[in-house]
Amino acid sequence: MNQQTHQIESAQKSLSRVIEGLEAARANLGEGFEKAIDLILNTEGKLIVCGVGKSGLIAQKIAATLSSTGTPSVFLHAVEALHGDLGLVAEGDTALMLSNSGSTELVRLVPFLKQRNLPIIS
Repeated sequence: MNQQTHQIESAQKSLSRVIEGLEAARANLGEGFEKAIDLILNTEGKLIVCGVGKSGLIAQKIAATLSSTGTPSVFLHAVEALHGDLGLVAEGDTALMLSNSGSTELVRLVPFLKQRNLPIIS
């Protein structure tokens, strides 16, 4: 097998994994997804999108994409939030929290968001 054939096969395998992931995501859409969309669409303030590490990079992209399409959104790094950036959060905002494991600094941030009465999507 030559180098080019190997690269094409590798790309095909990668795309197959992405397709499988998208099919699994489609199969899992349900009431929770609907509730999350309703919360976002009915947010009076801005959508605060939080994450750490790779989830944080994805959160940044989501916030930027939503902002550019008309949904007021900002990225808030969970660690920075715990060290003084919570001033970004205001009444009427909604939090979208992304985590791969669920055991990051995001967990420590939840009480502060609840204290401000923010709806949380995780």
